[in-house]
Amino acid sequence: MKKSSSLIKQAREVLQIEAQGVLDLIERIGPEFEQAVEMILNSKGRVIFTGIGKSGLVGRKIMATLNSTGTPSLFLHPVEAVHGDLGVVTANDIVIAISNSGYTNELVNILPILKNLGAKLIAFCGDPESPLAKQSHLFINVGVEREACPLGLAPTTSTTAALAMGDALAVVLINRKQFNIKDFKRFHPGGSLGDRFSINIKEVMLTGDQVPLVSIDQTVRETIFEVNKKKLGASLVVDNSLILLGIVTDGDIRRSLLKWKDIMGLKVDKIMSTSPKMIQEGKKVSEAVTLMEHNAITVLPVVDKAKRVKGIVHLHGLLGGKEFKLNGSQ
Repeated sequence: MKKSSSLIKQAREVLQIEAQGVLDLIERIGPEFEQAVEMILNSKGRVIFTGIGKSGLVGRKIMATLNSTGTPSLFLHPVEAVHGDLGVVTANDIVIAISNSGYTNELVNILPILKNLGAKLIAFCGDPESPLAKQSHLFINVGVEREACPLGLAPTTSTTAALAMGDALAVVLINRKQFNIKDFKRFHPGGSLGDRFSINIKEVMLTGDQVPLVSIDQTVRETIFEVNKKKLGASLVVDNSLILLGIVTDGDIRRSLLKWKDIMGLKVDKIMSTSPKMIQEGKKVSEAVTLMEHNAITVLPVVDKAKRVKGIVHLHGLLGGKEFKLNGSQ
């Protein structure tokens, strides 16, 4: 038991060290990062990653993330570069070189050539005085206080930090480019997300008792109980024929609490939104996701042509998980 406790303690220490390494990057995000983003956005070429060993693997992962989110990227191995692969680099490209020390010979040796080709250089590096940092147009400090490796030799915290900085870059680019779910689907036609987007809403919507429903003559108190019970963050408001009349969300309830001293006894029509977005059951999941995305909502009623409620979908249910839930079942 003591040995097991010791192993758990060691594992936790590793996670703490690596987590701290990432947290330390926060204060270093500054003008250089912003310049790197603008450089990439204004580039007519691609983002080319390069690095040796574990740093190279980190570069490949960041490259894959950028490719899948709308920023054309590729990986250039420093050794292969001097044996002909430099031909892939153009003056329009941006090269992100990754090295914790910044002294990696294979990497440093190709920097003058890359600059002569006209490419812009961005260094992901831990030493501002290193050859890599000094020869690059921009230096992004991804240095860490120490590696999680007890020998201080195996790249652990340093690779985690570089990868996290790459993720920060990718996410900022996603937002600046206004890259959306439909764009993501276009680059993932063979993945699970591509599969689920092509399914009809009718196949995946929640139905029956899973749908949060209250009638127009019920109170806010009863509505809150329904919202809490069904756990979708909203309840649909219908008439006796299940025609959709409105929707009450968590946000509607919060705003009502600020407006009235006591809302519990009010009729639900006093606080409901009377023009809810909705979708017909014959539409595709992709259309539902786009509608929710454009209107910044997470719950969408599914209706027939007469606006009679047939079901409901939640954005997290449509996008989350490896398996698609069919009508609420795995």
